Amino acid sequence: MFDEPWTYERNAERGAVTVEAAIAVCSLAVVFGLVLAGVAAVVDQMRCTDAATQAARVLARGAGVPTAEDVVEASAPAGATLTVRRDGDAVVARVSVRPVGGLLPGVVVRAEARAELEPGMDEEVAGEVDGPP
Repeated sequence: MFDEPWTYERNAERGAVTVEAAIAVCSLAVVFGLVLAGVAAVVDQMRCTDAATQAARVLARGAGVPTAEDVVEASAPAGATLTVRRDGDAVVARVSVRPVGGLLPGVVVRAEARAELEPGMDEEVAGEVDGPP
């Protein structure tokens, strides 16, 4: 019975590799998920930047805020919001959204674009956009 003292130690570690492999696979899955969420957040940032630029251009040309909202809805990620303000002879459009459908808590992606008003558009845009004329 005591001829092989190493037999007990060998059997005590049985299954340790399985547990280590399971932990490693779970860790890799979590890291992969975080990488994908980060890439999705960067893509959402680029889409918000494009949407803010397009909205600012549309507003600077004299189109109304509803038209700018339609542009943002078409080019920004789902759930994006548009904030418009007047800054002297320019209009500033800000688009913000929670990336990855809100799966990243506390992360908000924002983009802001500024466009100079076209000549003669001061009066038309002043009534629709917040801020001093």
